[in-house]
Amino acid sequence: MGRPPLDIGTYGKIRYSPLPGGGWRARTQFRDFDGKTRPVERTGKTQGKAAQRLREAIREWTGATSGEVTRETKLRELAAMWMEQVDLEVGRGEKSPNTATTYRSILDRHILPGLGELRVREASVSRIDRFLVVLLQNVGSSSAKTARTVLSGMLGLAARYDAISTNPTRDTRRISAGQTKQPRALDAMERTQWLAQLESNEKAVRWDLPDLSKFMMATGVRIGEALGVFWDDVDFDAGTVDVAHTVVRVKGQGLYRKPKTKTKKSERLLPLPSWALEILEKRRAEAMEEGRGMSSPVFASSTGGLRDPSNVLRVIRETRGREEFLWVTSHTFRKTTATALDDADVPTRLIADHLGHARVSMTQDVYLGRKAVDPATAAALEGLLDNPSEGKSGDKPGR
Repeated sequence: MGRPPLDIGTYGKIRYSPLPGGGWRARTQFRDFDGKTRPVERTGKTQGKAAQRLREAIREWTGATSGEVTRETKLRELAAMWMEQVDLEVGRGEKSPNTATTYRSILDRHILPGLGELRVREASVSRIDRFLVVLLQNVGSSSAKTARTVLSGMLGLAARYDAISTNPTRDTRRISAGQTKQPRALDAMERTQWLAQLESNEKAVRWDLPDLSKFMMATGVRIGEALGVFWDDVDFDAGTVDVAHTVVRVKGQGLYRKPKTKTKKSERLLPLPSWALEILEKRRAEAMEEGRGMSSPVFASSTGGLRDPSNVLRVIRETRGREEFLWVTSHTFRKTTATALDDADVPTRLIADHLGHARVSMTQDVYLGRKAVDPATAAALEGLLDNPSEGKSGDKPGR
């Protein structure tokens, strides 16, 4: 029986021979990506130098595609190639910069130390599954789920290069989210107390938290979306705000007003209740007095620029004060909006549109082309602060 052929993209044993004038020749057989086996040789002053030049020549071999993935590729190298693709998707606006930062962090902290030296052919279902189970036990479900997503992306890339027949991550066990806190809304009395507390807190006022809380309850937007609203996004005549940006911090670049929100459905034109328009009109007058134009944030920093969502969240935690408000987060305002709309019997589909959800529920279809939201949502929010609805429980699970 003849010797089995080399795997595609691999080379055989390196053999050395001395050169007449000094130095060494290193030679081997390389099986190219067209299936043919070709001799490759290089010379150097030492055996080590000759072998190094030979390996470099194989990497640069004209018959091979730059950046090929083979069964012998280490997961560390595969991760670098996959992250290059993720970065390209970020550049095209298909992924958030925060997503790339999260993936890179999971790689550096967990995946590369744990699996980085494995070859693609060694990344079996059992090895990946065992790694994820240990990660789940040691650091929790959130990091383990993200690691599973990253590994699936990496090994999906290897499968597209035919380095493996199937993506082994798909057959690993699912990671449940575990016990999570259900979001809770501010009821009528709590809304009044919350705003009164903020308005009496110098730091909260300096950071615009009273107006920001009201704006987020009027719109149901996420914290990054609220901070990404500029004055030219607000149409005072129509009584609407265009939510099409979000503020993120990009490592090495600083704050960035990303031209797309969390999902495609997050881009939406929201009608505003009259009390929210009054707040914005007052803020606009102040902004114009300070010399800030229409292309500036509604909730600007002390220097007139973007505010960091993480810093605003920190100040919310610092100023929420009394024990009864320790549960309040920026998502609480979003839940409060949803509850007020539900109490007013606004259809669930309209609530999903207003909040920018891609799905009405996990069992319903994804709805497309619903950017402009029905004015009924603004009508339902009209009395949120003046005469808040008490209709249904404010502490039910959020959407």
